[in-house]
Amino acid sequence: MGSRGTRWNDHCQEFKRQASSGVVWCFAPNGSSPFCRLIAVSSRGFRVSAILKNNVKQSGNGRRPMIFAHGYGCDQQMWRLVAPAFEDRFNVVTFDHVGAGGSDLSFYNRQRYSSIVAYADDVVDIGRELDFNDAIIVGHSVSAMIGALASIKAPEMFSSVVMVGPSPRYINDGSYIGGFEQEDIDELLASLAENHIAWSNAMAPTIMGNSDRPELASELADSFCRMDPEIARTFARVTFTSDNRADLPKVTAQVLVLQCRDDIIASENVGRYVADAIPHAQFVMLDATGHCPNLSAPQAVISAIKGFV
Repeated sequence: MGSRGTRWNDHCQEFKRQASSGVVWCFAPNGSSPFCRLIAVSSRGFRVSAILKNNVKQSGNGRRPMIFAHGYGCDQQMWRLVAPAFEDRFNVVTFDHVGAGGSDLSFYNRQRYSSIVAYADDVVDIGRELDFNDAIIVGHSVSAMIGALASIKAPEMFSSVVMVGPSPRYINDGSYIGGFEQEDIDELLASLAENHIAWSNAMAPTIMGNSDRPELASELADSFCRMDPEIARTFARVTFTSDNRADLPKVTAQVLVLQCRDDIIASENVGRYVADAIPHAQFVMLDATGHCPNLSAPQAVISAIKGFV
């Protein structure tokens, strides 16, 4: 990250501290402009900076924004092997969903975040503060659909969406095979509620795949374990009970669907369903296995995205 980004991140911590006592007027980056603008920050109902709330980081030399959105139980560090490859051409933006990573947990509200729509709204808020135009959003897992919803809400902001391991619905429904029965999801959520740590350690290897590289599963399990248990339970329910099939035809952006083999969370048939349902979408099968190619096969993800953009 350049010096401007470093100074901005340092200032954010001080402004966040001050904001707890009321409204603070502070400088914010103005997209790719070298000049800044003032924004109001408050913890009591006034305008809140999404830059602070979502722990937004910027890097790169380009003007066109490319924002990376992480999946369930993760944070922006899950993109550390992919995002830097685009810094030469793009304004690379990473962030943490509220409740994850370095986000400001004081802004987490269970009622607000009872739907992935709220997470999509946060992405749009980030884009507005950074003056996004013709941006690309790269979303992994649940954030693939969050990115799609953000592009529907603000098509002028997001012209391209990259979906890594997407699923519009995880629960089977008639002829639609999402991969899980309702009782499977009920059992998964009950297990998570009973013992967050045990669930994380048990599920991470299954989700990650790549059993010959156990360090990958360990990293994912550690990421799951760092989440606040209550937030983890709520976000899991939001993720695994969502149904966004009806939203897919509404996506007007250019879309790239990236699929892995042996993905227990989002299978190939689900990925192809997503690509077929979106008007301007292409499907690419990566030379990768499991649900997290951003960690297990970053070069394959980089190559596919570069071919798309």
